[in-house]
Amino acid sequence: MIYTLPRKATKKASAKKTSAKKAPAKKSSTKKASAKKSSSGRKYGPAAGKQVETEMREMKKGTLKSGRSGKKVTSRKQAIAIGLSEARKKGAKVPEKKS
Repeated sequence: MIYTLPRKATKKASAKKTSAKKAPAKKSSTKKASAKKSSSGRKYGPAAGKQVETEMREMKKGTLKSGRSGKKVTSRKQAIAIGLSEARKKGAKVPEKKS
């Protein structure tokens, strides 16, 4: 036969019983909440995607050149950056540059 000893109450359990009720948090203003909701959705517009697609095709053909130096672009990331930059200039929905 196995005998088990009764467990002692831990501090966490006793703290739960004695803790007072906390006041509910303040609700944020409706303007801020609605602004957050409206920002959800697509980050990039379809025109921006089309521009990036065009630049990727040019890069794969070997005809995409970088701005000042005119060197051939071989990096995929650089081609995307060029596409987004041109889409920004044309007024497509693209987030602002981080730096």
